[in-house]
Amino acid sequence: MGKKKLLFEDSGMQDWTQKWFLDGEKARIDNGPMGMYFAAGPEPQNDTCHAVLWTKETFQGNMLIEFDYTRVDTATNFVNILYFHATGKGDQEFPEDISRWNDKRRVPSMRIYFQNMNAYHISFSAFDTHEDGTKYDYIRLRRYNPAERSKIAGSEILPDKFEPGLFKPFYTYHIQVVRYGNEIEMRIENKNDAGDKLTLHWDASNVPACDNGRIGLRHMYTRASIYKDFKVWRIEH
Repeated sequence: MGKKKLLFEDSGMQDWTQKWFLDGEKARIDNGPMGMYFAAGPEPQNDTCHAVLWTKETFQGNMLIEFDYTRVDTATNFVNILYFHATGKGDQEFPEDISRWNDKRRVPSMRIYFQNMNAYHISFSAFDTHEDGTKYDYIRLRRYNPAERSKIAGSEILPDKFEPGLFKPFYTYHIQVVRYGNEIEMRIENKNDAGDKLTLHWDASNVPACDNGRIGLRHMYTRASIYKDFKVWRIEH
């Protein structure tokens, strides 16, 4: 990694509306000494209970995103998502600047995003059930490309990671996501157990690159977490 320049910083302890805007009307967001508490709406299978927090700033090029993440739900369904380099598909109805069509995301159904945005998407603190009935956590990278598909199927960039207990409730993890050219890397470390860590790497050269846009945090219905010390760095040569 080259030199870094800090572009964005939010401790999570001050008013979230200074640096973020929200899709969805049933989320709860509180700032305090522990960071930013972010909870989606309480009703499963109700799209009005999804929620997405977006940075007001946009970011371009190679970058590092890092934050402390504490899961405060005990769900075994639904996902958290990190979006980055997210823009609208660029037509009159869905211009590149997503803040120009916030009204279309007041009910933040997933399809509105993958059908109308160019973005990278990392599912984390997510769950899947294998054929034998075992529940696994999973992490998955996607690239939304509405020019090529109107469905989320086929947007995956392999490999996926399946492993039980990747994000234990009430433990704090330091997460880093690096985008450098076509290479994307995610590093996860349990701050309470230095031996509990994971690094994932993806080669995204087989899909068109996303090079600028906003960063978003999606909670599907019922999910709740605390975010602290959220930072974005430009990686310079």
